[in-house]
Amino acid sequence: MQYETVVGLEVHTELKTHSKIFCGCSTRFGSEQNTNVCPVCLGLPGVMPVLNEKVVEFAIRAALALNCRILPFSKFDRKNYYYPDLPKNYQTSQYDLPIALDGYLDVEVNGETRRIGITRIHMEEDAGKLVHSGGGIAHSEYALVDYNRTGVPLLEIVSEPDIRSAEEAKAYLEKLKTILEYIDVSDCKMEEGSLRCDANISLRPVDTIPFGTKAEIKNLNSFRAVQKGLEYEIIRQTEVLEEGGRVIQETRSWDEAKGITISMRSKEQAHDYRYFPEPDLVPVVVSQEKIEAVRRNLPELPDARQKRLMEQYGLPSYDASIVTASRAMADFFDATVSQGVDAKLTANWLMGDFAKHLNAAGIDLENTPVTPVKLAGLLALLQKGTISGKIAKTVFEEMWNSGKDAGIIVQEQGLVQISNEAEIIAIVDGVIAANPQSVADFKAGKERAIGFLVGQIMKQTKGRANPELVNKLLRERIS
Repeated sequence: MQYETVVGLEVHTELKTHSKIFCGCSTRFGSEQNTNVCPVCLGLPGVMPVLNEKVVEFAIRAALALNCRILPFSKFDRKNYYYPDLPKNYQTSQYDLPIALDGYLDVEVNGETRRIGITRIHMEEDAGKLVHSGGGIAHSEYALVDYNRTGVPLLEIVSEPDIRSAEEAKAYLEKLKTILEYIDVSDCKMEEGSLRCDANISLRPVDTIPFGTKAEIKNLNSFRAVQKGLEYEIIRQTEVLEEGGRVIQETRSWDEAKGITISMRSKEQAHDYRYFPEPDLVPVVVSQEKIEAVRRNLPELPDARQKRLMEQYGLPSYDASIVTASRAMADFFDATVSQGVDAKLTANWLMGDFAKHLNAAGIDLENTPVTPVKLAGLLALLQKGTISGKIAKTVFEEMWNSGKDAGIIVQEQGLVQISNEAEIIAIVDGVIAANPQSVADFKAGKERAIGFLVGQIMKQTKGRANPELVNKLLRERIS
């Protein structure tokens, strides 16, 4: 029997507010353990929480970017459960009246665009963090708890079960991360837990409607973990069904080292949490004026920006998608092109040498030694023919290491391209005379021989000869 995969994702993203959702404690990551805490976020008797207004604004911003309907009236509830990282024994969250409903996100997989529904977005507080001994929870002998994260504001973004493959789930999560970064509500640093994902997955016979029994994979904190965890679970559930068994509704964890999911506990139902309205917080009332004010301040979103770059600069779809994959890269592109250099040339450099150096250095764009103005300076020299493409790579390397302007490096190192015909002809004739066999091979139809001769000329000129002129003159002199 053939089965269809059904996946829904629950994504938790930490908001980049300076203080927690219900108190004034810092949200700074990396502080000494249990120092960013107070009676409010620890839930001590007699305290009263106050909602951080910035959290509501960020929630509205995310809801608008994800095409959601924003509820004018929402409220907080207590989600009751016990876990050592939850000092109040309940999480302040939203249940039946969340901040937003009924959105969607379009993703492209293998050239096909799929629309993934978004069920809801709700605001809630994060729990603390357990630090397990050993390699993970499955083999831990003890755990330490850090409550610094307790009360950090979260948005939970719940998708409809519209995802049909592990690859599609990864594409959805990547697109969602990009949008959240564009609207500047979260740093989305998955390695710091700012973006985490739980995946609900089930299988059903192809061409049937009822959903199968789902398993939940908790706390997937990388794109790779999402894809690999789901791929494993598809295989596991298929084997269970084909052997005549039944899938158990349960929560499982992803073991990255072993590449498998492991059963943790039976899966709770909503009623197990005994939700009830939070008595210490007033309902959240959002006016249409507030929504429109937030909408006016939304930046250009990734899809719109990609379309603009294709229409305004004639960039191919692939180039535009890479350049707009992060807001930082798209801003860098616009800032470079605004200096008057060619857009396609800029895109090529950002996707090539620039990206290569960024990855090798392991730094973000805001920390790069080559600013948009400096890169534009290099590309302008390239456009004018002052330096060749090969020399441009050498100059870029020096710019990266020294922070100097391209023009200064070219002058200091004498890297101006040789475009004087008479000067090049003299070198061409010398190379032809010194390599009669290669000349004979070229005349006999061996096109590769011309490459060797060009290489000899570039070697003599230390890469400074104009390559187009070299090719032209070489062919003319041989014929």
